[in-house]
Amino acid sequence: MRISVLDVGSNTVRLVVADVEGGVPLPVHTAKWRLRLSEQVRPGAPIPEEAVERLVAAVTAAARTADRWGAAGPLAFATAVVRAAPNRQEVLRAVRTRTGVALCTLPGELEAELTFLGARRWMGWRSGPLAMLDIGGGSFEVAFGRGRLPDFVASLPLGAGRLTHDFFAGQDPPSPEQVRAVRRRVRHQLRDVAARIRWEGPRTAVATSRTFQQLGRLCGASPGRHGPFVERTLHRRDLGAAVERLAALPAAERARLPGISAPRAAQSLAGAVVGHTTMKLTGLRTVTVCPWAIREGVMLRHIEDGASWWAEVTRLADETTTTPEPVPLRVARH
Repeated sequence: MRISVLDVGSNTVRLVVADVEGGVPLPVHTAKWRLRLSEQVRPGAPIPEEAVERLVAAVTAAARTADRWGAAGPLAFATAVVRAAPNRQEVLRAVRTRTGVALCTLPGELEAELTFLGARRWMGWRSGPLAMLDIGGGSFEVAFGRGRLPDFVASLPLGAGRLTHDFFAGQDPPSPEQVRAVRRRVRHQLRDVAARIRWEGPRTAVATSRTFQQLGRLCGASPGRHGPFVERTLHRRDLGAAVERLAALPAAERARLPGISAPRAAQSLAGAVVGHTTMKLTGLRTVTVCPWAIREGVMLRHIEDGASWWAEVTRLADETTTTPEPVPLRVARH
């Protein structure tokens, strides 16, 4: 069987087409379309018509690509930028009507749960009690668990794009006080979650997302061309040095650093501050950069729980209203 997953993020629309025989998603084709929604949409503001048009065009292209590769209509979801928009329902309706793709938004806590599942399967059972960190453009997901799914999850408004807009807009590079202000925000929002992680004492910690992959490369991890099976670790001391390095440079010069792409250069500093502060507060000295995340989690749940699981997710997403405040510590119900 061949399935596809479509992830509408803050910067890109990403499609993965995978064969799932034997219960393991094996990618056969990937594609992406740059949208940079986070640059066009202020946190909590409506998505403008021009951005909706670009989103519709990208989803249309993705659906055609999935069809060419022999996959059914993609399991399509949008993350924090769309989820938090006041005109979310209008945007989703426009995409569904004009593309035939049933795009939905996922609650942040479900994003954390699915990302944890992908990381757990990649790392295996020998990793033991597992903590997971995932920095997106609009939100920051944290999870901890001992089994297949997490024991608790958190979704916090600490995305790299959101913090860049809130604290670094208008000054490039930002002042030391602006950087300290971001650290204070992260410490305040993360206090209860960090206390729980410290109390649990995970044996292994993983970091997912493109932000962590680029920060890992900046701190000396192997480049992506070496393949997904090369172990990549990120040490707290190296990330602390990276924060200082990024803070001293304007965005255009950050893009010349190893691993930092031009589209993400502006928000790389905020992502580094979130990652480093989180590792300090939770007592984590090292994290493993994991290539599997939410898209793989969606595929795994679809494989294991069947098509009815995704149908229920989309139904509940249609009924759920956006809440501006996170639920910091939610015990996951499996």
